Amino acid sequence: MKLLKDNRFRGLTANDVKRDLMAGITVGIVAIPLGMAFAIASGVKPEYGLYTTVIAGILVALFGGSRYQIAGPTGAFIPILLAIVLEFGYEDLLIAGFMAGIMLMLMGFFKFGNLIKFIPRSVTIGFTAGIAVIIFAGQIENFLGLEGMEKKEYFHETMIQIFERLPTLNLYSILVAVLGVLILILVPRYFPRVPVLLVALIIPACIAYIFFPGKVETIGSAFGGISQSLPTLQFPELTWDKIVTLLQPAFVIAMLGGIESLLSAVVADGMTGKRHNSNRELIGQGLANVVTPLFGGIPATGAIARTATNIKSGAVSPLSGVFQGIFVLVTILALAPFASHIPLASMAPILMRVAINMSEHKSFAHIVKLRTSDSLVLAVTFLLTVFVNLTVAVQFGLLLAMFSFVKRMSEVVGVEKVIPTRLKEEENSKGLQSICPKIAFFTIEGPLFFGAADKFESMITRSINKKPSVLILKMKHVSYIDATGGNNLASLIRDFKKTGGTTLLAEMNDDVLNTIKNSGLYEEIGEKNIFSDASKAVDYSLNLINVNKCSRCGKKGATTCQVYLESQQLRSQADRAEHGVVN
Repeated sequence: MKLLKDNRFRGLTANDVKRDLMAGITVGIVAIPLGMAFAIASGVKPEYGLYTTVIAGILVALFGGSRYQIAGPTGAFIPILLAIVLEFGYEDLLIAGFMAGIMLMLMGFFKFGNLIKFIPRSVTIGFTAGIAVIIFAGQIENFLGLEGMEKKEYFHETMIQIFERLPTLNLYSILVAVLGVLILILVPRYFPRVPVLLVALIIPACIAYIFFPGKVETIGSAFGGISQSLPTLQFPELTWDKIVTLLQPAFVIAMLGGIESLLSAVVADGMTGKRHNSNRELIGQGLANVVTPLFGGIPATGAIARTATNIKSGAVSPLSGVFQGIFVLVTILALAPFASHIPLASMAPILMRVAINMSEHKSFAHIVKLRTSDSLVLAVTFLLTVFVNLTVAVQFGLLLAMFSFVKRMSEVVGVEKVIPTRLKEEENSKGLQSICPKIAFFTIEGPLFFGAADKFESMITRSINKKPSVLILKMKHVSYIDATGGNNLASLIRDFKKTGGTTLLAEMNDDVLNTIKNSGLYEEIGEKNIFSDASKAVDYSLNLINVNKCSRCGKKGATTCQVYLESQQLRSQADRAEHGVVN
């Protein structure tokens, strides 16, 4: 297959395969508790998270765009998946995940991988921090062992219910959770090579089972344990009504999955010096999300922490991801019955730690302190994620970011009135108020697009206060011109022409020149009035003005223009111009 025709598997030695095997086992040990915890927090059975870890992990390793990517259920999906389960049910969650997989594959085929990277950091940090708050708050009930709690879609509903149920807290659950917290803090400090997440599940489970059995809620009491059999292949019952209803949730899953997987791939690139293929990564993630729901798995994406663990464990090729999936599968078949004794209280600290790690609180605080438009985008995205939902948050966040971008770009455009150096010196020495009222020479800087076009036109019009005969626009630094910018430029030229003036354009790049040609403005201006060199435009402009009628040169003894015509000094004026943008 074309997706497998690359050099990621070539040249592997037996030692490389051994290193991949050890890395895969290490990541698998980390992935097992996370897979169960993420599934439970998403409102589904823990084994569905493990199925996702196996299937998505293997498929993304084989067909994704990164050598080291580890895929599976992630914390970022928890609020979305929980909301879908509460509103539509588990079966429709599988359909939404299936549809999201198709969307991701289409994004990859149409090469949208690079476009996702343009989502502003203020938006991604905003919704990531919001998700972290939701995850953390959602685990308070398990940490305290509260009774009678129901899964709620909204953050404020969850918090209200927690306060109402505080009298039902379970001291045994708190003891188990605190023990888990201590393990998560102390084990990495004193035993860095020990798989802390697995230890944080096993030790509390053993203590609870031996010393106070039946006093805390476990996976077995809440979900009936984990099945030791493999899932069966089942195709979702797709109907047009379900497709329409689940289109928006599926799109949110696809967008978040694409963003997180590419962020994870970028992190892997930074750690290894390799380069991932973003479009292929989207195709691999899409394929995984198409296949996983057929076996009861929940949506998956690239997991940054597990991918980093994979690299640190010595992974060489995508085989480490394959070995990780196989290890988790073998563990399910061999040890699934023992998982029923794991207390939910021992999973709470793990998910809380995940929430703290994914919150990016330092970056969040840094952007807030900037007090710029990015701070506003961040705050709005964060608050909407927490109190409404991720769909609305991302939409409003991107909308605000777009308006902020347009405003910034409109401030970039500048208009500079250029005065040649020698004439500047003459002006200073003779006390002249202006050099040549018949010629106006401006340098335009920045893109002429809809957000800046009106400002450009008004600045030029305001600067022409003595009705010159020739207007020269040097456009060397205009990188782009859109329909609105072209229309405003045409309007300026036509208005100036009505007063008897002539506009000369100089030093346009090929893209701007082609835009002007396609708009018809090129013919309207005239080929003779478009120059590749600004100095030639100045020379030409001196042939257009009537020196004898000039308010300066028509006076007896005023020879500024004649001196320049005779000495041909004006040919080099553009090169000797001094630049400064007036905003």
